[in-house]
Amino acid sequence: MMARMNPFHLSAALFGPLPSLLPAATLRCDNRLISTGDSTYEVLAKCGEPVSREPLDYREWRGDWGAHHEPAREEWVYGPRNGMHYFLRFEGNRLADIDSRRLQ
Repeated sequence: MMARMNPFHLSAALFGPLPSLLPAATLRCDNRLISTGDSTYEVLAKCGEPVSREPLDYREWRGDWGAHHEPAREEWVYGPRNGMHYFLRFEGNRLADIDSRRLQ
């Protein structure tokens, strides 16, 4: 006897997990694009140094030479470009979110 597959399970089997269907957020830096998932190195190479870099929290780890601190999450700000500022949030050295705001 053949089991019937739930329509949700069938679509998941055919198309994969739903988050993969969501588009990545992107930002144009001159003629290059950055998108969520890019590394801090890639963003710096494509967009240059931001006007601001702020650590949001730190991660501590111990090595042979003692305790080390590095930003676990950071926010970088680019702009103004056409009156907009762009806020990039990094988590674990990967671009997690791009937000734009008009600042006065």
